[in-house]
Amino acid sequence: MTQPLRVLTLSTLFPNAAAPNFGIFVERQTAELSGQLEAVVTVVNPVGIPPWPLSRLGQYQALNTLPRHEEWRGLDVYRPRFRLIPKIGGASNPKRIAEAVLPLVRQLHQQTPFHVIDAEFFYPDGPAAMRLAQALDIPFTIKARGADIHHWGSDPKCRDQILRAAEKASALLAVSEALKQDMIALGMDGDKISVHYTGLDQDKFRPVDRLAAKRALGVNGPLFITTGALIARKNQDLVIRALASFPDATLMLAGLGEEEHAYRALARQLGVADRVRFLGSVPHDQLPDLTAAADIAILVSKSEGLANAWVEALACGTPVIISEAGGARELVTSGSAGRVVDQTAEAIVEAAKAILSQRPAQELVRSSVSRFSWKNNGDQLLSILNEAANRG
Repeated sequence: MTQPLRVLTLSTLFPNAAAPNFGIFVERQTAELSGQLEAVVTVVNPVGIPPWPLSRLGQYQALNTLPRHEEWRGLDVYRPRFRLIPKIGGASNPKRIAEAVLPLVRQLHQQTPFHVIDAEFFYPDGPAAMRLAQALDIPFTIKARGADIHHWGSDPKCRDQILRAAEKASALLAVSEALKQDMIALGMDGDKISVHYTGLDQDKFRPVDRLAAKRALGVNGPLFITTGALIARKNQDLVIRALASFPDATLMLAGLGEEEHAYRALARQLGVADRVRFLGSVPHDQLPDLTAAADIAILVSKSEGLANAWVEALACGTPVIISEAGGARELVTSGSAGRVVDQTAEAIVEAAKAILSQRPAQELVRSSVSRFSWKNNGDQLLSILNEAANRG
């Protein structure tokens, strides 16, 4: 029997007891990889804590109580702390992460050597992984997910680090073909980039009796859902504005974020507050029922890689209205899957009216994501990491 591939997964984006939904898809991907006999995975999840007195803020106090080492949902997870400088420290995060993590990683590597480092977010994880890989003399890979390229890649100080890490990495991954093209445009070698689509639990995210599901939620008319953090980039305000054109419709917002107060005020201003349900942070296991109950899932973000919420909605037989962002057209390849629209309330209204007037069969919508599975995701990742380790 050949020796299993020993993988160090480095990810600042990973769930914990204080934020169980944060990076849930990184966790699910890592669990799939770890479940393969050919791989042994150790997760290092650097946790940023700012200096005093900011460290006394509630969210950081909760993070500081996390165990330094734990078994998290069957995964071996280490959570070393690094010094976080909020808002202004982005350019120096990779260096601080690497310095904080290296003693732990060096110790683990001495006990049982790693073959490859798998960085799960391009920034700051990628440049940090580059430093760790150089110190341990092993290869590393980096996965791009969207905002790590679109946001951090627009900052010159961060972009230089991103490109340097991309050059040194043995392999690069992108969640969509569109994101791969953005990476090439930024200056990366396209030959090193593999499109690595998200996985999907087809058994959990599936169509249901929509009328019965809506009745259980106390909804009679059309039901819309928007899943994602309530932040300006996600454009949920446009969906609230569009709701005003559907007097019998209800909107569910599944997520938390800094824009919630403004969105509540907007809903009151438009007279739709009684039809907007702010659900907060919904446990991922509860999302399938909510998503399948909706007539349309709407997420017209300013930027995305390939949003998991898009894929999950389609698997539920729920058509989507999404913006021309990331891999949108890699998913919406027919009218039955939904519409790709401009980032305006008017465009959302027009698309929603079209879908509601001729509702597609749920199984036809679902068929658009039949190729997505966590097994396919895990098999491809293992192959990419093996090739990287062998080249190293």
